[in-house]
Amino acid sequence: QVQLVESGGGLVQPGGSLRLSCTASRMIFSSYAMGWYRQAPGKQRELVATITSGGATNYADSVKGRFTISRDNANNTVYLQMNTLKPEDTAVYYCKRHVPPLWGQGTQVTVSS
Repeated sequence: QVQLVESGGGLVQPGGSLRLSCTASRMIFSSYAMGWYRQAPGKQRELVATITSGGATNYADSVKGRFTISRDNANNTVYLQMNTLKPEDTAVYYCKRHVPPLWGQGTQVTVSS
């Protein structure tokens, strides 16, 4: 079964860091553009960052300079390094293969003192 599995979420204080991982199985991972999205309570799911098969990246304005998306094709994994976290970053973070679309199950990130 083709699937994406996220990990690395948790509770962190404002100003702290977390690294999310998303590991793909049963797919040729290197061929696909991938992305990280998030959904806060009561809000729509929004794009956080994307990375193409060639490694080109794009970020939402709200995370530019603080978050970094990267990929390790040898290990079928895409990462999201999150630094200088803010309470407004609190959300469930989802990994997505763009085309054809495939979502992971999500991992909770909570930024609170």
